[in-house]
Amino acid sequence: MRNRKARLAGVAGALAVVAGLAVPAYAQAPAPATVAATVQRDAPTVYGRAAVLMDASSGEVLFSKHAGERMPIASLTKTMTAYLVLKTAKPSDMVQIKSADVAYAEDGGGTTADLRPGDRLPVGELLYGLMLPSGADAAHALARTYGPGVDGFVAKMNTTARELGMNDTHYVNADGLPTPKGDGYSTARDQAKLSAEALRNPLIKKVAGTARHSVDADGEHRSYSWRNTNRLLGTPGAIGLKTGFTRAAGFCLAFAGEHDGRRLVGVLLDESVSSRRFTTAEELLSWGATRQAA
Repeated sequence: MRNRKARLAGVAGALAVVAGLAVPAYAQAPAPATVAATVQRDAPTVYGRAAVLMDASSGEVLFSKHAGERMPIASLTKTMTAYLVLKTAKPSDMVQIKSADVAYAEDGGGTTADLRPGDRLPVGELLYGLMLPSGADAAHALARTYGPGVDGFVAKMNTTARELGMNDTHYVNADGLPTPKGDGYSTARDQAKLSAEALRNPLIKKVAGTARHSVDADGEHRSYSWRNTNRLLGTPGAIGLKTGFTRAAGFCLAFAGEHDGRRLVGVLLDESVSSRRFTTAEELLSWGATRQAA
């Protein structure tokens, strides 16, 4: 009887994922090993705590490992920040950097884009500072400006998550840093949904797939140069998307690739070895492309 319930739960969960629906509690039970072996035949070994690989167009889940488990996602949070900003702002809109933006990143121990107070940068350029070096200062500046206010922006992030069907996600800030009140959380499945949606924006796709970006000084700001932390770039077909790390979240990666006109998106959460998330992502994309062609 128990095995029968587990089988039903696994089937219900899979159908809900493909349909883009919220997965009820009873359907979050892990699928039996026999079912997993059938669905994920010959899949690469995934060492991280959770992972998912899906077809961005159809929503078909090709690989799943604890994909519905809620956990911290570190700087993968910034993908939602970029996506939400571009829902209202134009790339040419100007954002003024304030001392509070810089202090927030430094005091929180986050990675920064080395922004300087007083500089005014276009949103389109600031997104590179957000996504490539994973600047918490850039995230704070954007959230403060387009909330308006950081709290207002975070509320919009959570509203947008619900609109996208990300029903197991809760944001507490725009950058993914731990807070005294606790971390936000999401799931590999929810982050894959967001990745697929965010990459439909041409600017996000361009920014996420850029290895290096420089901004020349002008009358509004000083010069900047940023390097992408995503070592998957350069792999044939890879197009981004975002790295992340905190002690609580481990090493995380939202990634995507294109093969024969099809786009696959994936998420790895709580990997213990930084470099291994990139090789695992490459292996999953290669494996997924083979399954698409089968």
